[in-house]
Amino acid sequence: MDAGDASRHTIPVRPPEAAAVPVESNSLLQKRAAEFCNLVLETYKRKPLSFWFLLLLSSAAMLVAFTASSLLSRLYYANGGKSKWIISWAAVAGWPITALVLLPPYLFGRISPTPLSLKLFVWYILLGFLSAADNLMFAWAYAYLPASTASLLSSSSLIFSALFGCFIVKNDLNLSSVNAIVIITAGTVIIALDSESDRYPGITGKQYTLGFIWDILGSALHGLIFALSELVFLKLLGRRSFHVVLEQQVMVSLLAFVFTSIGLVVNNDFQGMRSEASNFKHGEGSYAMVLTWAAITFQLGVLAGTAIVFLASTVLAGVLNAVRVPLTAIAAVLLFHDPMSGFKILSLVITVWGLGCYIVGHSSSSVDS
Repeated sequence: MDAGDASRHTIPVRPPEAAAVPVESNSLLQKRAAEFCNLVLETYKRKPLSFWFLLLLSSAAMLVAFTASSLLSRLYYANGGKSKWIISWAAVAGWPITALVLLPPYLFGRISPTPLSLKLFVWYILLGFLSAADNLMFAWAYAYLPASTASLLSSSSLIFSALFGCFIVKNDLNLSSVNAIVIITAGTVIIALDSESDRYPGITGKQYTLGFIWDILGSALHGLIFALSELVFLKLLGRRSFHVVLEQQVMVSLLAFVFTSIGLVVNNDFQGMRSEASNFKHGEGSYAMVLTWAAITFQLGVLAGTAIVFLASTVLAGVLNAVRVPLTAIAAVLLFHDPMSGFKILSLVITVWGLGCYIVGHSSSSVDS
């Protein structure tokens, strides 16, 4: 009797049923992970290795260069720089770098320059003027705002990249993208509500507000430039080879340099460079190094961004431009000891969350198509 009772009480009845749910859940998770891995592998096989190398190199260069350029702009003002035109001029003064990169394909690659039609030249003039104006707007922003705040506000360029890409280039704008736009807009509003917490000494409320406005306008113009650049590739240049990207960047940067140089002369800032350098913190050598590296990093960042537009789309360029926001904000706190209030931390978290929504939404739409 005792043995029978013992054997009867050890018969498992409930445990297997209870264990069925996690086993099924694990198998579903493994199935989806396998599908994702297969999707990544298939996407990888669709393009040659050279494509992925250029895309990875361009993405890394854009993140590093634009982050460094933003920090150097703030360093210029923090160490005694005053002129908005000079830092704008430095941003496009590095255009010969791209011209030098373009020479080997012409000399050794049996590649001839793309014919410069009147219509294409007019587009270059427009993009050059918009780039010069964009640089000037961001110069005003970094003159009056902490680098962390300015970078968080510039995340709104993702909003404008998505909107302009939708209306001008007919890129898809799905529900996740709209959700990301709303979230990032909320992050920008939080920064506006907390405007008194991170204002530098000596900066008036009017100047802070002016920097805020110019940052948003510059971000909008940045998104427009991305969309128009993609339109030029699609309608006029085609997607033939990478040297087309270099040609476009040389022409746009050269014309932006011309427009900015005119503004520099009219504003008499060329004459003021020497006195500004003599009063610069750590001397004239430091002044020259800041402007030189600002020219190099900005040119590399814009070139990389243009390459991403050519290799992928305005969407990816906008995403990477937003990815640099938390990088710049964190670096500014570490290097410049920017104030980091609770509102600003909340804005940073919301911005990163909105960026994640945008990436997931775009990835989902790419899989469906």
